[in-house]
Amino acid sequence: MRGMAVPSQLQRITRHNGPWPLLDAAASRAHEQNALGPHPPGALMAAAGLAVAKLALAQWPHARRIAVWAGPGNNGGDGLVAARYLHSTGLAVRVQLLADSARMPADAAGALAQARAAGVTIDAWQGGPAAPSDLVIDALLGLGAARAPQGLIAEAIAVINRQQSPVLAVDLPTGLHPDTGALLGPEAVRASATLSLLNLKPGCFTGQGRDQSGDIWLCALGHPAAGGTAMLSTQPSLHARRHASHKGSFGDVAVVGGAPGMAGAAWLAAAAALAAGAGRVYASLLDPQAQMPPRPELMTRQAWWQSAPTQLASTTVVAGCGGGQAVAATLPPLLAHAGRLVLDADALNAIAGDTALLAQLQRRRGPTLLTPHPMEAARLLSCTAAEVQADRLGAARRLASLTQSAVLLKGSGTALVSPSAPTVINPSGNAALATAGSGDVLAGWCAGLWSARSDASALDIAVQAAWQHGDAADRFADLHRHQPLRAAKLIEWLAHAG
Repeated sequence: MRGMAVPSQLQRITRHNGPWPLLDAAASRAHEQNALGPHPPGALMAAAGLAVAKLALAQWPHARRIAVWAGPGNNGGDGLVAARYLHSTGLAVRVQLLADSARMPADAAGALAQARAAGVTIDAWQGGPAAPSDLVIDALLGLGAARAPQGLIAEAIAVINRQQSPVLAVDLPTGLHPDTGALLGPEAVRASATLSLLNLKPGCFTGQGRDQSGDIWLCALGHPAAGGTAMLSTQPSLHARRHASHKGSFGDVAVVGGAPGMAGAAWLAAAAALAAGAGRVYASLLDPQAQMPPRPELMTRQAWWQSAPTQLASTTVVAGCGGGQAVAATLPPLLAHAGRLVLDADALNAIAGDTALLAQLQRRRGPTLLTPHPMEAARLLSCTAAEVQADRLGAARRLASLTQSAVLLKGSGTALVSPSAPTVINPSGNAALATAGSGDVLAGWCAGLWSARSDASALDIAVQAAWQHGDAADRFADLHRHQPLRAAKLIEWLAHAG
């Protein structure tokens, strides 16, 4: 098996090859029970362990010394099976066992007995440093973790993370919450790659999950998931423009924001809306002394939000980008009459601080998309940003229910929710977006897409915009690693999609 290509049943998860169903811990366990049904005891574990071994050999063909950290449950059993297969290829395999063999589940106990019979070196690890290795396989807890790791497990996580060798996590990095992507304790295994077994878990794709999981692979073991508690999105289909189109075919966008000192946020949103495909874009800035638009294609309108209700109703509106406190006065007519409304930044802060505005949003008839970052979401939910980040999907769902709007919760693994549709996680993007103005660009991009596709739902627009926004950053990072992507340049990367 040495130096083998990645077997076809192992699929690397990328931003291009979805969509993929994501199953939380409860659904994953139910799926596992269904998969176990038609197989004799130990057969599914044997297949899982073989998949781990094959991925290890394919991804790290030069590794000679393999350390397998095996915990007390079936995740540990998967690691023991992998250890046996790797040992059979002539590699130096050492298992660090953190389990009482008398209390292991039957399949895992069988895997331990087979590994011992095959001559695999198995140490009952009691703490302390570990011998150097070329590859570490984390099979400590996986999906079985429900609380902060303690004792030897916690110590083992710290030992694994101090090593310089790559780490392959079996099913889930130990110490990572499978549903939320939050760390269960102070530390979780930092994997170079994770092989999810049977189905993907949402925690690998949001919160801390992407940093902890590394490259994510899937082996369905012949039992692909038919449904999920969430979905991982993929590259959206592009909509061709008809030859006989004109600028009126793609609608109008109005950007309301840009209080004194923050006009740049509104200009970024307006430029992004234009690049996304809106027919005409108007900027109605809250700073009367604002300079002329940075792009000659953009138009300005004073106090546009005071336009006739019919004009408001025919326009896609972005409100809040750089709006400061002044944006609050513009919201009553926009909430009442705007045809399609994207609420960002200070518009969200204004609604969070005014129960009358929140009530008006809840009663609003037109479609609405909220694009908060975690702190803005926390203000609306009357909690802390840390609480939002601890359960990003749950927070997005609560916010969608509270506001009766679609929600695009920004951050690693952007969460996309509407009150009447399944939760979606966006797989694209990276830390190059952690720079001022990238959120304003996203809000404007949403509006430009929505203006050109006025029949699309707010959630569909959010899913497309989030993917394209992240994809632009991924393409940028491929050429300019570890550099931030300035917001004005982000618009150009969005406009020239690869």
